[in-house]
Amino acid sequence: MAAPQVVPVETPGTDDLPISDRPWVTIVWDDPVNLMSYVTWVLQKLFGYSHDKAEKLMLDVHHKGKAIVSSGARERMEYDAAQLHSYGLWATVDRS
Repeated sequence: MAAPQVVPVETPGTDDLPISDRPWVTIVWDDPVNLMSYVTWVLQKLFGYSHDKAEKLMLDVHHKGKAIVSSGARERMEYDAAQLHSYGLWATVDRS
């Protein structure tokens, strides 16, 4: 008896999706002004992230220059960006 063949199923990544199907994201950008501890605190306060998750995102901002901090409907991402702006962070909204 032959073993069943396993065929990998390919699922498209977000890079393969048409732009209209990609989710909206809020991106925090590195800046020369805010302390790392402050960025961590803001992410915890606004998004309810644990200290560990907020710190990981802050380190992405610090080392990679940016981090995606939320994703969802465009209106919500615009709201999130406005909230981040109110705390003095640089944030933009884009498609992932």
